[in-house]
Amino acid sequence: MEGGAANMKYRTINEWEHFDFSEAYISDIQKINGCFQMTLDQVVICPENSKNRDIRKMRTNGLLFRIQDANVESLIEEGYRVYNADGKLLHQYEDQEIPPESWNELLKSFTDGECSLYQVEKSENLYTYMIDASNDHSYILRVSGTRDIEEWDKFFNL
Repeated sequence: MEGGAANMKYRTINEWEHFDFSEAYISDIQKINGCFQMTLDQVVICPENSKNRDIRKMRTNGLLFRIQDANVESLIEEGYRVYNADGKLLHQYEDQEIPPESWNELLKSFTDGECSLYQVEKSENLYTYMIDASNDHSYILRVSGTRDIEEWDKFFNL
């Protein structure tokens, strides 16, 4: 991590649901000192966010989304179907679990500026990220952790 996190102006804890990630782009992914973190652009800050004084949807770039005491649990390439021009099913590909030894390389490929994080869910201590990759495939990344921290510098109008 390049310094900066301690200098960010705004910080929330366990408020991941007060952000809209449906159009967010991934610019960085790292696992450092037991934390899993993504740096995201085009994140919408919801009116319910404790730091949003404007009480309307705002946007930010360079949002650092961290999970503390993190452990990557799984990375799955979602299945898909291939049809011909007449709508006839040609082939169906099932979900494929990516082996742990391939995780780092694949996660690094998500930071090319063209991969989007279209949904985040949480159940107990398990965060689920849905990622549209630039290779025209989508992935489900599951990371467990004790809490989430979101940090950013600026609010922008939508």
